Amino acid sequence: MNGLVYVRYRDHVLFRNANSSLYQPAIRECVGWIAKENDEAIWILWDRSVSKLPHERIQLEESGLVILKSEILEMKKLG
Repeated sequence: MNGLVYVRYRDHVLFRNANSSLYQPAIRECVGWIAKENDEAIWILWDRSVSKLPHERIQLEESGLVILKSEILEMKKLG
């Protein structure tokens, strides 16, 4: 999938010093651009530069998630 996508997925939950039976994977969602994909995961960007800012001297940086495909509940292309 190229372009903007919506992803609904199961995410890990960390618990400490608690009753583990009270916890389960969280259902989360995000919107972004798929930067990379393989058989196991997608790399989705939710924040990226459109052009270099005047003060930037290094390669443009991006922010996002790596989501395991086995945990994706729904993924659809937007617009």
